[in-house]
Amino acid sequence: MPSLSFRRLRRSIGLVAVIPALLVLAACQAPPMDEQEAVGTHAQKAAEAAAAPTDETGKALEAPPVGTCDATQVQSLVGQAYTDKIGSQAQQDASAKQLRVLKPNDMTTMEFVGERLNIEVDEKGAISGLRCG
Repeated sequence: MPSLSFRRLRRSIGLVAVIPALLVLAACQAPPMDEQEAVGTHAQKAAEAAAAPTDETGKALEAPPVGTCDATQVQSLVGQAYTDKIGSQAQQDASAKQLRVLKPNDMTTMEFVGERLNIEVDEKGAISGLRCG
């Protein structure tokens, strides 16, 4: 008889040990998307849909916005250290009305501005790319 009560005791202890483990695993689930993230996601999808109207085949109905910027004129600057003087000269050479310097991890807007030259700079301050938009 004593062995039967020992088994029951062991089984009870086993169940008590499993319950906290299940609670810990349940807490590891990804948190639910909050209202602000949901609204942001919805707005992003709406903006993407409105940005490029297409026909039923997916072909664009409108040409992308055009501007005065021509980044092909300044591609020789890739690899050089960025300075304000180089940026001003690049803006002039590319016939851009605006200049934006993009550093690693910078937050940027996604709209296309055809009169803006974007100069991408790496973590060492060297120009890694130039593009209009």
